[in-house]
Amino acid sequence: MEYKDYYKVLGVARNASEDEVKRAYRKLALKYHPDRNPDNSQAEEKFKEINEANQVLSDPQKRARYDQLGESYNNWRQQGGRPGGFNWDEWYTSTPGTGGVRVEMGDLEDILGGAGLGGFSEFFRRIFGGIPTEGTGYPGSGWSTRTAVRPQRQTFEQPVTISLLEAYQGTTRRIEVDGRRLEVKIPPGARTNTKIRVADAIPTASQGIKGDLYLVVNVANDHRFERKGNHLYTDVTLDLFKAVLGGEVTLPTLSGNVLLKVPPGTQPGQTFRLAGRGMPHLRKPTQHGDLFVRIRVKIPQNLTQHQRELFEEISKMK
Repeated sequence: MEYKDYYKVLGVARNASEDEVKRAYRKLALKYHPDRNPDNSQAEEKFKEINEANQVLSDPQKRARYDQLGESYNNWRQQGGRPGGFNWDEWYTSTPGTGGVRVEMGDLEDILGGAGLGGFSEFFRRIFGGIPTEGTGYPGSGWSTRTAVRPQRQTFEQPVTISLLEAYQGTTRRIEVDGRRLEVKIPPGARTNTKIRVADAIPTASQGIKGDLYLVVNVANDHRFERKGNHLYTDVTLDLFKAVLGGEVTLPTLSGNVLLKVPPGTQPGQTFRLAGRGMPHLRKPTQHGDLFVRIRVKIPQNLTQHQRELFEEISKMK
C-alpha cells in the first residue's frame, strides 16, 4: 500500500488553514466534477481523489491522525526505509457502526464513513475506516490508547429498478423487513448505483447490533433519451422541407412536451441545447442539467417524376 499525500492532492501547504483547504477543494472539485467531464474516467478518478483528501484534511481528528502518520512515514523514509517495508499495521482502524434511524442518499463514491466507503482508496479505508471514539490511541501520541471498540456493523443490499421518469421526479419504494413495512424515498436525480441507506433497518443483524439496508438503484433505459451525468440527449427527425425552410417540431421532455424552433437551413447532425431540461442534480434538485437535441433529416425516397423535375430544377439554380 502506498502513502497518499493529501496536501499535494489539494495543492496546499501542510500548515494550511481550514479556509485554505476548503477553498482549494472547492476550486478543484468544480474543475473535475463528473457533470463537467462526462465520460472522462481520468477526471472522475481525480474528483474522487480530491474528495478523499478533503474528507481527511477538513476533519480535525482525521487530519491530526494523518499528520502523525505522515511524520512517522517521512522519518522512516529518511532513515533509509525500503519501498514496501513500512509497518502499516499499527495505523489500521476498523469501521465503527453508526446509530440513528435515517435515510442517507448518495452515489457509491459519495457515501462517507461507516460501511459506505465505496469509491475510496485502500489507503483511506484502512487508515480512516474507523476513528476511535474515546481517547486518541494514535501511535506515538503518548496519550491513552483505550478506545471504544464496537462490533462491525453489517450491511445488506437490495437492488431496486426505477424508470428514468421516476429518477427525474423522485419516487418511493415500499420494502418489508422482518414484518415491518418501510417506505423509502428515492430522490430526484438518482443514478444507476446510487445507494439509499436505511439506517438500522435490520433489527438484529449480528451480536445484537442493528444492520443497515442499502437500496442500490438501477435506472432503466429510456428509448427516448440517453443520459450522461445530469445531461440528456435525444434525436429528432425532420423532413427535408422543414430542415430547409425551418419551422417548429414538438419535442417530448421529461417535464412535458415543448416546441423546438428549427431555423432554415438546419443541417443533419446539428445539435440544439435546451438549458435546464435535463436531470436534476442529486444534491441540489432545483438545479438541472441540459437537454441536447440531435437533428436527423429524412431524405425522401421514391420521388414522382414531377418531384424529381423540381429537384433537378433547383439543383440548376446553384
